Amino acid sequence: MAATVATNLKRGQCISYKGESGKVLNLEHRTPGKGNALIMATIRSFQTGKTKDIRFASSDKVEIVPADTVKVEFSYSDQTGYHFMDTTTYDTITFQEDFVEDCKDLLTDGLAVDIQYVADKAVSIDLPSNIEMEVTESAPGVKGDTATSATKEATLETGLLIQVPLFVGPGDRIKVSSEDKKYVGRA
Repeated sequence: MAATVATNLKRGQCISYKGESGKVLNLEHRTPGKGNALIMATIRSFQTGKTKDIRFASSDKVEIVPADTVKVEFSYSDQTGYHFMDTTTYDTITFQEDFVEDCKDLLTDGLAVDIQYVADKAVSIDLPSNIEMEVTESAPGVKGDTATSATKEATLETGLLIQVPLFVGPGDRIKVSSEDKKYVGRA
């Protein structure tokens, strides 16, 4: 494992710090009026799967954990799990629901995602920032309501319920943010 100072951390890196290892989800550099600079990092633990904020001093040493990334495409899900196809070897990789829990309602047929492995163990799934999905159900918009930024609830092809503008109807393809599962725009 290679060590680096906390100021050199990047989003997406896998790190080990004080006996825990995890993936850096977000970084924020803070420089208070007096004192040394701080780095606030949001880390998802590989052991627990939970996220937590860790404050690093700018001079703190952090171990970088080597990670491999495999590009896969989502194929289908059934009672045995969620099945992905490795795009280089065409092997099928199956994960249980607890591994894909946070993103299962964003997985559409053929969606390309990255799986990160640390020591030959899958530790995270990385989705594209925006995902195209089809609206299957939504109430019709009321004429004249378009003057405001009013929204309505819509059901997407995976069963995900989100708020969309009134002009979006069944059959429309939209973009959804994988980070907060909100409407981004039309596809």
